[in-house]
Amino acid sequence: SCLQLGLERFRGVCILGFNSPEWFIADIGAILAGGLAVGIYTTNSPEACRYVAENCSANVLVVENHKQLQKILEIQHELPHLKAIVQYGEELKEKRPNLYSWREFMDLGKDVPDSQLQEIIESQKPNQCCTLIYTSGTTGQPKGVMLSHDNLTWTSLAAGRFIMLTDATEKQELVVSYLPLSHVAAQMTDIWLSITFGVQVFFAQPDALKGTLVDTLREVRPTAFLGVPRVWEKMEERMKSVGAKSSMLKRKVASWAKEVGLQTNLKRMNGYSEVPVNFRLARHLVYKKVRKAIGLDRCTKCYTGAAPITRETLEFFLSLNIPVYELYGMSESSGPHTVSLPHAFKFTSCGKEMTGCRTLIHKPDGDGTGEICFSGRHIFMGYLNMEEKTKEAIDEDGWLHSGDLGKCDKDGFLYITGRIKELIITAGGENIPPVPIEDAVKEAVPIISNAMLVGDKAKFLAMLLTLKCNVDAETGEPGDDLTPEAIEYCQKLGSKATKVSEIISSKDKAIYAAIQKGISAVNERAVSNAQKVQKWVVLEKDFSLFGGELGPTMKTKRSVVAQKYKDQIDQFYADTPTTT
Repeated sequence: SCLQLGLERFRGVCILGFNSPEWFIADIGAILAGGLAVGIYTTNSPEACRYVAENCSANVLVVENHKQLQKILEIQHELPHLKAIVQYGEELKEKRPNLYSWREFMDLGKDVPDSQLQEIIESQKPNQCCTLIYTSGTTGQPKGVMLSHDNLTWTSLAAGRFIMLTDATEKQELVVSYLPLSHVAAQMTDIWLSITFGVQVFFAQPDALKGTLVDTLREVRPTAFLGVPRVWEKMEERMKSVGAKSSMLKRKVASWAKEVGLQTNLKRMNGYSEVPVNFRLARHLVYKKVRKAIGLDRCTKCYTGAAPITRETLEFFLSLNIPVYELYGMSESSGPHTVSLPHAFKFTSCGKEMTGCRTLIHKPDGDGTGEICFSGRHIFMGYLNMEEKTKEAIDEDGWLHSGDLGKCDKDGFLYITGRIKELIITAGGENIPPVPIEDAVKEAVPIISNAMLVGDKAKFLAMLLTLKCNVDAETGEPGDDLTPEAIEYCQKLGSKATKVSEIISSKDKAIYAAIQKGISAVNERAVSNAQKVQKWVVLEKDFSLFGGELGPTMKTKRSVVAQKYKDQIDQFYADTPTTT
């Protein structure tokens, strides 16, 4: 069908929609027909869609529904290479030239002889580009990461073998497809690993990330599951609020079980293999029920990646005997590079490099921390039409520079300390990675949802804070009402607040004192005075995709936040005399 529409070699087929069989079919069809498969985030604006479609000279655009179609119709006149638009999720509302329903599109291919397609397939070479992943770059325009056939086939086989996925001829693995397929992580797990190992794929509802994911997990009971940190955090919040409503006895049993679970699993990590009696009892009373409630009772491979996860969340799941394994990599490495395994797993580490991948720590400092660089068959070809940017990423020796700071321990486990670009360099010249401090504050003050450290080129550090609030299920916009968990926290402190605005407008004494107490406790553990948080402010709205502060994988877009809350940040440094 793509050939019938006139798809030319190495031209893009852009797919704009939520995960579905049609997404997979369009993606693989585009590749076999000699084009490039290109995913576009469903949250993109019309202008952002235009940028990607023009950048890859798209011949065909595949959209899910009328809403996504409208974005494309708005910019269609600026896309000279575009030959056709296909809509798959719902019936067409209007007839237009070169606009096809999915059924019409599938019928187009009937007249193209198999021999013609076969010839194109056979002419393709392993080192040629077949997929573009547009990095959602937190700075500047997105870059089109060119992945070759070999990148995809080699990486999916290497990763699947490394995490010991079972081939379908022996045992059927099941996964739920819900993370954006325009992102390398979902594409590698849902499409390529599934093809390589015969994994059965179930599609979640489009509102999965707004709350229906757990229902799908309970129905499917997957054997492997990859969640970005925000997904694990939401599960944790939901489980805590359910727990808060249960009887005193149940709460006591649960907290006993969690203590046993954490201690046993931490010992296990350090090589102890014996399973104590109380752990077996706890498994029977608590862990099994918890796993069943969230649909992970068959899941032996729970993974997290794409953004940093807090120690607190990892400990929460570990205490319920659900080890969540971290993996690390980037679009430019076809997805994974290091992976944690049940028998090779250290707390807060991203695991060891996969077989066939190599790691270099570039320009390490005294304690061995430097820029993490990769090499191997998973390294991308380059950025489409961006030779300069490609040279910045891959050096003359073929090492891909990740832009991440980290170190390896003596056993080969990788630890990430932060991004080079994220480093805050104070006026006094100290380099401060923000994430550990932000995580510590969130852990110390449970009502805090997001924390962002500022202080680049400034005399001291300050922090923007948001509170945990309910989110509009339709739009994803954060509201003013505190979450049940947050309200319960307020009550414990003797505050009657139920809304964010109430806390801010009255500078709620109990809450503000608790925040200051938490921050002071974090400051006491600071490595140096420069790393202490001197001032903070509570913002009226939490960060969200809707507000633009979070990217598609829920990573904080620091530059956007800094711009959006410029006045509040300037206020920190306006009255210079600081009391320490």
